[in-house]
Amino acid sequence: MDDDRITQIVGQWRRERPDLDPSPLLIIGRIQQLAVVLDAALRPPFAAADLGNGEFDVLAALRREGDPYALTAGQLSQRMLVTTGAVTKRVDRLIARGLVSRSVFESDARGRVVALTPAGMTLIDQLIEEHLANEARILRGLTDSDRAALERLLATLTRALGA
Repeated sequence: MDDDRITQIVGQWRRERPDLDPSPLLIIGRIQQLAVVLDAALRPPFAAADLGNGEFDVLAALRREGDPYALTAGQLSQRMLVTTGAVTKRVDRLIARGLVSRSVFESDARGRVVALTPAGMTLIDQLIEEHLANEARILRGLTDSDRAALERLLATLTRALGA
């Protein structure tokens, strides 16, 4: 393996604090480093459409829900793993752009439902194609076997952390 910055940091800790095991940094440090790199690699198509990652998530959650492409704020919150407050802010920005609408829930006048507009549908269908192609490009250096192993290991770590 190349002597990357994470390996160097681990080596420095081993030298300075031989009583500690810095090896978790080889995994956690790389995951953190990858998160930064992935964010930078995934953001451009959203930015070109004048969307933040969170706004893309709202559009994607509505689109993958299927017809009628509508959810309550609580349902969006669950699908996106964020608070309803975060959903409300994102939805408000998308309403201002005409990409989603908010209306009274048919079965409960106190509730509200958020739905894709035709413009929102057009945009998310275009962006999801770009996004998935971008993700495939990012992963092209991995073999099918590497991808399967990485997927399995990340799922195991996610379960172990209770996420």
